[in-house]
Amino acid sequence: MEKAVLILALVLSVLGYSQSNYEQGMEKAFQLWGEGNPKEAAALFERIASAEKENWLPGYYVSLINTTEAFRTSDTKTVESLLAKAQNSLDPLLAKHPNNVELMIMQAMIHTAHIAVDPMTNGQRLTGPVMQLYGKAEAISPNNPRVVLSKAQFEMGSAQFFGTDLAPICAQIEKSLQLFDTFKPETSFHPNWGREQAQQALKNCK
Repeated sequence: MEKAVLILALVLSVLGYSQSNYEQGMEKAFQLWGEGNPKEAAALFERIASAEKENWLPGYYVSLINTTEAFRTSDTKTVESLLAKAQNSLDPLLAKHPNNVELMIMQAMIHTAHIAVDPMTNGQRLTGPVMQLYGKAEAISPNNPRVVLSKAQFEMGSAQFFGTDLAPICAQIEKSLQLFDTFKPETSFHPNWGREQAQQALKNCK
């Protein structure tokens, strides 16, 4: 009995140490990203993902960082390289978690970045899949503020291009801000971004 208790104590201590390492690694990766070191942050998230194979969050952030950087550059080759890294990180996650709303948003963002860098080639090909992803995500989690905001921002890009009314879209952006007020991520590492983007988007509306 004493031996069993000792083994259990050792197992729990190892699990606690592993969790501590995970938390420390995630916090360090977020710190690097916040300090303006996206490459280093993505590399650390990749290492965490390789150790935490059942956890979708580290790989998600690899994808998010690379996609965010893709939106910040106009060099086509760099954009395609970043988006390839983002897609490679996302693909196995979506295969395991096909109904994960945050992963759907991520896929839609990658498609949107492809459209932004080459609208003539990718606009017609990817607009439909983007709207399908947002429609599916909205059906699963209608009160997720990132679903509402990201869908509205994508629709705004199309509306501005075609000169259609922005008022309904701006109303959705305002709705996303209200949802951010009540949204609570599952853990401190779960996606919780978007409020600042929504605030800026609403200013642009007005």
